[in-house]
Amino acid sequence: MTQQDADTTIDALPQLWELAGLARQSQSDRELGFLLANQSLCLAGYRQAVLWLSDEGVFTLSGVVQIEANAPYVLWVDQVARHLRANHAGAARTLTSQDLPEHLAREWADWWPEHALWIPHGLTRDDAASQGASLWLRDEVWTAPEVQRLAQWSEVWWHAFRAKHKTRVRSWGAFKSTMQRWLRAAPDRPWYRQTRVQLTLLLVVVLLCPLRLSVLAPGELVPAHPVVIRSPLDGVIDTFHVQPNQMVKQGQPLFSFDQALIRSRMEVAQQTLATAQADYRQTYQQALIDAKSKAQLALLAGKVEEKRAELVFATEQQQRATVQAPQGGMVLMDDPSEWIGKPVVVGERILRIAEPGDIEVEAWIPLNDAIALQEGAEVSLYLNASPLSPVSARIRYLAHDAVQRPDGQFAYRVRAVLAEPTSHRVGLKGTARIQGHWVPLIYGMLRRPLASVRTYLGV
Repeated sequence: MTQQDADTTIDALPQLWELAGLARQSQSDRELGFLLANQSLCLAGYRQAVLWLSDEGVFTLSGVVQIEANAPYVLWVDQVARHLRANHAGAARTLTSQDLPEHLAREWADWWPEHALWIPHGLTRDDAASQGASLWLRDEVWTAPEVQRLAQWSEVWWHAFRAKHKTRVRSWGAFKSTMQRWLRAAPDRPWYRQTRVQLTLLLVVVLLCPLRLSVLAPGELVPAHPVVIRSPLDGVIDTFHVQPNQMVKQGQPLFSFDQALIRSRMEVAQQTLATAQADYRQTYQQALIDAKSKAQLALLAGKVEEKRAELVFATEQQQRATVQAPQGGMVLMDDPSEWIGKPVVVGERILRIAEPGDIEVEAWIPLNDAIALQEGAEVSLYLNASPLSPVSARIRYLAHDAVQRPDGQFAYRVRAVLAEPTSHRVGLKGTARIQGHWVPLIYGMLRRPLASVRTYLGV
């Protein structure tokens, strides 16, 4: 170094001390990156500056606030930095496009000036936590004093940066590098203090932690002991005397059938009975003088009884044309207007009557989620209308056979008794969480995958 270069280096010491003071006052690694890339002009002139880290890629660009990780320039700089790290990781050196392979050098003129300075950061190549580099770019050739000043400033800056910087896992490469650093053997420590041994033991303990096996199933609130009102005869519903969710008393009319057809049947039965009785009386009078007519009396008497039974049946149907509530409770049904004028058959369900507080939980466990459940197992129903207030219940019974639901899927029906009264109404739907027995955490995690593998392999 000439006397002039030495004097220039000494003149730059105040600026170096000032930058060192700013580095100590920085609160984060981002501030330090900005300081290096944008405020080092007092030591040497440059057009661009790049801070690159081996595990995170391009960390800071001069004059840029937010870096776009997938930008073409950023991707190209990352490739150049990784090539230089693999071939020139030892000390600072100046570069031109001739020092890069052809596939990287052809884009140099598009992005960078003619001359570059490469300053690696870190202690050793094997220390993944201490690898990085800075690139300084300009049109003029770099002089030895400028390289020395920037190298000294980089050492001071890197010491502060390592104290503030925490690796951000933003890619698979960064994650892999972090894991390798954690799992690397430390010869100066006993085996029980090795990080990889401690992590392995921690993982085993976590996987063996007890877990309450549970399944999720669609569920809803249903009446526990409803009275189903079915059609007592074949006919057409004419009038509904109640509305959905209406409270009714025992004996109160619910709905009525159209009685026109019923009356016509009763009138036909009456005329048929009258005709049969007239035939019987005529034959009875003839039997006094004709022996053959006497033999027909038993047959005609049977027909009279038959027609009388038909009239009684028609009369009973007329009496049953108005259906009454067998007990008090709340009416559970759809829109009554959909039933008016609709023909129904005997036994068809029209509506239900349930007591307001007589509620329980009904859930449907899918075939793939069927686990061993005991009577009295805990059930929590998270209603869609009130997800923060689950309804607690205990299993009353679990069906042994899977039945087909309206959506076409087969599932096991579960009925659960409420642990305490609820203010939620019947019909609200949600998701039921059914608690099973205790198992290790690893079993709960691998139960479904193992079942799928066994189904696929047939073992």
